[in-house]
Amino acid sequence: MNADDKKEETKKEAAGDDEKEVAHPKLPKGAGEIEKDAPKKFTKTKSGLKYRILRKGEDKKPKATSKVEVNYHGWLDNGEVFDSSYKRNESISFGLNQVIPGWTEGMQLVGKGGMIELEIPYQLGYGERGTQGIPPKATLHFLVELIDIK
Repeated sequence: MNADDKKEETKKEAAGDDEKEVAHPKLPKGAGEIEKDAPKKFTKTKSGLKYRILRKGEDKKPKATSKVEVNYHGWLDNGEVFDSSYKRNESISFGLNQVIPGWTEGMQLVGKGGMIELEIPYQLGYGERGTQGIPPKATLHFLVELIDIK
């Protein structure tokens, strides 16, 4: 291994998970399709949120103050599902300024009709304390379909 190879390897190690390809999540019953060219790698924002757009949707994207209608599936690092509107067969509507910061930031990245996968660090989720069914400092994973922007 030459010096340039070592530098590249060090860069990849420093980047961590951002450089790794990850299989797309198993879709819950009732979810729409993932685009064939959907990325295998996550993009990381300055805040630490990781995301990948699995279906782009329309050009219209919500703002931090928008009310949205979504279907979602949420799980922990160990694969345990903690909530799913798909399992209830019922979409949900809420203001993006009324949810955890990771959702507020992430949902502004996808267009109406689109699908996004979010990996939310605990600082943008339920923090050091957690909440019912979610342990302290938990990384949260979500598959979200943006049905409508109201």
